[in-house]
Amino acid sequence: MKLTVVGCSGSFPSAESACSSYLVEADGFRLLLDMGNGALGELQRYCGLYDLDAIFLSHLHADHCIDMLAYFVARFYRHEGGRCAPLPVYGPEGTEHRLTTAYADTPTASSMSEVFDFRTVKPGTFDIGPFAVHTERVAHPVEAYAIRLEHGGRSLTYSGDTGVSDALEDLAREADLFLCEAAFTDGKEDIPDLHLNGREAGEAAARARARHLVLTHIPPWTDPHINLTDARAVYTGPVELAAPGATYEI
Repeated sequence: MKLTVVGCSGSFPSAESACSSYLVEADGFRLLLDMGNGALGELQRYCGLYDLDAIFLSHLHADHCIDMLAYFVARFYRHEGGRCAPLPVYGPEGTEHRLTTAYADTPTASSMSEVFDFRTVKPGTFDIGPFAVHTERVAHPVEAYAIRLEHGGRSLTYSGDTGVSDALEDLAREADLFLCEAAFTDGKEDIPDLHLNGREAGEAAARARARHLVLTHIPPWTDPHINLTDARAVYTGPVELAAPGATYEI
């Protein structure tokens, strides 16, 4: 498995990064995890516009899905080769309705299902291309899912957005790479069931015995180096900050 960080900013794009979006590849299959603000432009640095094989949306906050609207336009109005075949899009209940509503003033919005094959995510196990997938609902104000991908005996867990969650730690159990949000700063924000801080992300990785921790979804107003230091204080494995364009062979 190869992971490429397309965007890793939380809440809104920073001057350096688009919002959450991560490209995972194996056996020639390209799966995109989330498509937040600014991600579609950045994605084209690493993948052809029409070369994705599936998309997984962890939840329906704009910083994780809003560029799906632009991607709909790109696929619906494709000028060469005709309109794209429907692309599998895995997301929470109501994903199609939410995206269509966001684009409701456009006559073609009702045709969103012509280019996206919407599939509802629930807690469970299933396959996406060559990946064995396990999803669990995590702690966030809207329906939100973390995901574990396994391929060739290796594993990647992505938290999506979440507060402290036993389900997340179960998914991250001995994961080869744990891509975990750390939006808050320890001692500064304390809002249950919304986001993790760096220390909490480190504690989750330690309890799960994950082998490598990458902190992501850090908004522009948060000092990422504080979160990195806090995570390292409680987790003894390798830990680093996600960065646009960073790649990991898992």
